[in-house]
Amino acid sequence: MSFGGSSSVASGAKRPFEYGRTHVVRPKGAHKATIVWLHGLGDNGASWSQLLETLPFLITFSPLIMYSALTADKMDLSHCAYAAWFDVADLSEDAPDDIEGLDASSAHVANLLSTEPADIKLGVGGFSMGAATALYSATCYAHGKYGNGNPYPVNLSVSVGLSGWLPCARSLKNKIESSQEAAQKASSIPLLLCHGKADDVVLYKHGERSAEALKSTGFSNVVFKSYNRLGHYTVPEEMEEVCKWLTSNMAISSSSS
Repeated sequence: MSFGGSSSVASGAKRPFEYGRTHVVRPKGAHKATIVWLHGLGDNGASWSQLLETLPFLITFSPLIMYSALTADKMDLSHCAYAAWFDVADLSEDAPDDIEGLDASSAHVANLLSTEPADIKLGVGGFSMGAATALYSATCYAHGKYGNGNPYPVNLSVSVGLSGWLPCARSLKNKIESSQEAAQKASSIPLLLCHGKADDVVLYKHGERSAEALKSTGFSNVVFKSYNRLGHYTVPEEMEEVCKWLTSNMAISSSSS
């Protein structure tokens, strides 16, 4: 897995995409799974790597998972320089989706995961805009293609989205119904969505509607967790839930090292 920054130009892309450093939380024993974790708008991988190192999941099952907190660098958001995974104007039902940006970031994640050994389980998760990218990656995995038609190259085991939303929900039904294989993948991949009811950045309704959209289009293994007083941030209770869910859905335990 690459640790430094990189640049990427998706096939057919009209603009280049630059990515910052990959911050890796290394396993202390046998490496069983790799989860790429994506930060939110304006954040960086370093802050999340510090949090991931303190998770009870890693303390209890530290030999099992390597978390890789990526950093987005200078991607365009409404023509301003932000650390962002793709371009977004607003989250309304009719807002356009930046397919090019979503494809580029999802491909960057998939390229990193594709370098892992064949016996390593793979996952992608994130917070806010990172959650949107992670959920988009899961839909690309199920469909077998990115939005631009290029093949999606890795087998995802799980996807996690905290305080985020689902991009391209309007076109998802047609993609999943396009083939029996897509429907099978959609029904099998476990997805966890968590959202605070007091979130004033990405409103709770967007997380709730995203979970409903996934379920209605064939993603039958979707868990949606809500938190009454949680704003646009994470709390230990939520992260503990993520750890328990990952332990269960990636079929790993402390005895498997």
